[in-house]
Amino acid sequence: MTHPTFAQRVAACITEETINDYQRDGVCVIRQLLTPAEIELLRDGVEVNLAHPGPMAKVASRPDDPGRFFEDFCQWQHIEAFRRFIFETPIALLAQRLMRSDTVRLYHDHCLVKEPGTRARTPWHQDQPYYNIDGSQNISMWIPVDPISRASTLEFIAGSHKGPWLMPRSFMDNQAKWFPEGSLADLPDIEAARERFPILGWAIEPGDFVCFNMLTLHASGGVDGPNRRRVVSVRMLGDDARHAPRPWKTSPDFPGLVDALPAGAPMVHDLFPQLV
Repeated sequence: MTHPTFAQRVAACITEETINDYQRDGVCVIRQLLTPAEIELLRDGVEVNLAHPGPMAKVASRPDDPGRFFEDFCQWQHIEAFRRFIFETPIALLAQRLMRSDTVRLYHDHCLVKEPGTRARTPWHQDQPYYNIDGSQNISMWIPVDPISRASTLEFIAGSHKGPWLMPRSFMDNQAKWFPEGSLADLPDIEAARERFPILGWAIEPGDFVCFNMLTLHASGGVDGPNRRRVVSVRMLGDDARHAPRPWKTSPDFPGLVDALPAGAPMVHDLFPQLV
């Protein structure tokens, strides 16, 4: 018996309604696209990353937090398991369909690990204002390798990917280190009036993950109980993505890219290989 092709696996997981949900809400949940072997491959990559952090690695929790929130970026060229997961699973074909794009390029990977007891919340934010790209055809795949409860999962504001861009701030001290203070509107206080917002979120089992536009507002809580929350986000770009150099250090940063790609250029560069 032959294994289903990637296209067959994607077709079995999503319908036109799923694609419409993604386009309308800026987020959707994907159930059981990934095989146990693919999840194990990603899990191995996370453990390698924890043991051998890259130059962009950081601890994003406070010293008095009983847990630990580890983050690292752009390790696919150094961690074979990450490279294989990105290039040898159906996720790029899924991205192509959800974005309604002819092409798909890798943007970057992002490892996020909250150890048991971590209280650190990930505050409400949009991702794209931290980046060096313009365009609406983009996708972030938030892929846990552990079961995630509804309380610890990502939450999203449906439709917020349609704008406006909101002020990006540093998570630890709430400083405007990217766009100058006052140049973008601040986020509303979502937690003070959650009932006023169309909040979406899902419990996740290994094999499931969520896909969202990089402008969709999202947040998450800490980790409940004795559980770890090991996640890899894989971010991809579609047809309309263009280089948007910033006069500040983006997150992640791509040193020297401004010399290779002028403002407004497609993201055609070895750092961003074409997957589809």
